[in-house]
Amino acid sequence: MLVESILAKSRTRKNFLPYSMPWISDEEINQVIPVLRSGTLASGPKTKLFENSFIQYIEVRHSIAVNSCMSALHLALSAAGIGKDDEVIIPTINFAHTAYVIIQCGAKPVFADVGDDLNIKVSEIPRLVTSKTKAVIPFDFAGQPAALTEIGAIAKKYNLMVIEDAAHALGSLYRGKKVGVISSLTVFSFCPDKNITTGEGGMIVTNNDELAERIRLSEPVRGCDSGTNMNDIQASIGLGQLSRLEQFIVLRRHYAELYTDALRFIPEITLLPINSDSKPSWQLYVVLLNLEKLRINRTQFIEALRYENIGCGVHFIPLHLQPYYQDKLNYKSGDLPNAEWLYERMILLPLYPKMTEKDINDTIQAIRKIVKRMRR
Repeated sequence: MLVESILAKSRTRKNFLPYSMPWISDEEINQVIPVLRSGTLASGPKTKLFENSFIQYIEVRHSIAVNSCMSALHLALSAAGIGKDDEVIIPTINFAHTAYVIIQCGAKPVFADVGDDLNIKVSEIPRLVTSKTKAVIPFDFAGQPAALTEIGAIAKKYNLMVIEDAAHALGSLYRGKKVGVISSLTVFSFCPDKNITTGEGGMIVTNNDELAERIRLSEPVRGCDSGTNMNDIQASIGLGQLSRLEQFIVLRRHYAELYTDALRFIPEITLLPINSDSKPSWQLYVVLLNLEKLRINRTQFIEALRYENIGCGVHFIPLHLQPYYQDKLNYKSGDLPNAEWLYERMILLPLYPKMTEKDINDTIQAIRKIVKRMRR
């Protein structure tokens, strides 16, 4: 079925609305220029200043800036002593490299199903624990924290380390506390589509002095080797972005509220549940298509949105459906049914601070237009 046959010739927007876009201002540019002029481009004083500013923002004891969230996760796993033949439980709806980092450490990722909020299903964790299980990595999907209190209690019972993947959750709150102060180790991402960006980059935070020291000792000496370190150019961008983070979060929450108020009354759309313990920073806005009420599938729905000049996203393919992990770890379709059901229906709508209310309203209008024409 051609998209043009689904929709009228006139489109919702004249110009394409990207799914994601960073907001770089003079604040960031003015932070970077002195670094470029100084000649100190590797990891140095700006990186240390960014780490200290991050400590103050999160209200945590230690913060270590690195070149990517995957480097942060690798260092966290190493500091936690994860190695050969150990097992680490992670949700199957996840970034593919998360599982691969575990394999790089010599350990085995064990995939858990997810709940309707796309976070790890807590009841799955005890079922998956074996004598080899050493850690669990909850992933705060879309910026909504996982059930950290319950996960922490299970981890304590089974003597597991909790390494929280907060790539989506900078600025999110869980039971009134900022994400980053609850778990033993927490990692953040600063990719261009995250709540703040350094171009590429990551951060590890912890209140545990011993773990922080292990991480620092495993890094190359700052200024001598690039290794996993963040450089001062990245850190300078991060300083400017961090100074605007609360502004970004206010806008993200406002835009998410506009989406929610408009879309919750559309029968063809289901919104993700929000845990009452959480106050998300809304790195993503995810909706589920009620396909049984539509005459098109998800791919066609996405094509229709793009025809209307609205960008959108889909991620992540459940890890247990990835051919590599099916072959290596002996998973198959049907093993984790809720994740599969959710993945087949999810789409990610544009949500970022550089948007305007008109952009949000255009997206809502386009969705209404598509579902009106394609209802069963």
